Amino acid sequence: MFNFFRKKKEDVKLFYHTDVHCHILPGVDHGAKNIQNGIELLKADMDMGIDRVILTSHVTSETFENTPETLQAAFDTFKAAVDEAGLDIEMHLSAEYRIDDYWQKEYAAGHIIPMPGNYILLENSFVQELIGSDQMMFDLMCKGYKPILAHPERYPYWAHNRERYEKMHNTNLKFQINILSFTGYFGSSARDTANWLVKNGMVDMLGSDMHHLEHAEIIKDYLRSKEWRKISEKLQGRIINDEVI
Repeated sequence: MFNFFRKKKEDVKLFYHTDVHCHILPGVDHGAKNIQNGIELLKADMDMGIDRVILTSHVTSETFENTPETLQAAFDTFKAAVDEAGLDIEMHLSAEYRIDDYWQKEYAAGHIIPMPGNYILLENSFVQELIGSDQMMFDLMCKGYKPILAHPERYPYWAHNRERYEKMHNTNLKFQINILSFTGYFGSSARDTANWLVKNGMVDMLGSDMHHLEHAEIIKDYLRSKEWRKISEKLQGRIINDEVI
């Protein structure tokens, strides 16, 4: 006999409460398409125990050349809608900055929006590492910023050069890993590297990197797995998401 009243799977809560990497701010990149979609993604984050979100829209040459003004305008509109919807969640505006020519220009002009605590989320090219990136990270630190490298497990040119991870992490550069990478969503290489970074104590932050509801559902399913329980046990006490204040 079919059970037409199957019990809904309960959502598993994360062991931290701040999502430091997501594309929930509507209409500024290829994440949330509109305000309603953004609110749905916020609710998905809240289902997983998140009560504070850093909105990190793409800032990328040619494709998403966002500015503090464009992002602030989108944030103000979205926040008003979130407040009207009665969602009890804290939001902060920042960005995910691709290290490219546009970043160099905007950084030189002071046109950046750091996270609380002066953290800055930076994304490498997926083709090759920018020459001089070590010096750039050092300069950022000297100016009081705390650079975070977004999803280092996803850059294929380091998959067989893991000594590079150790060198970068030893400079106090923070590593933010995508939960989606553990699921295999970005392929086996990203998954294996993410697990290697956990094993070697080089995971400082976790992020949803949610762009749409499919991402949310994949993460929710994964949080119910035995594999996630093992990984989360290793990471508890190390993850500094909630220290971004």
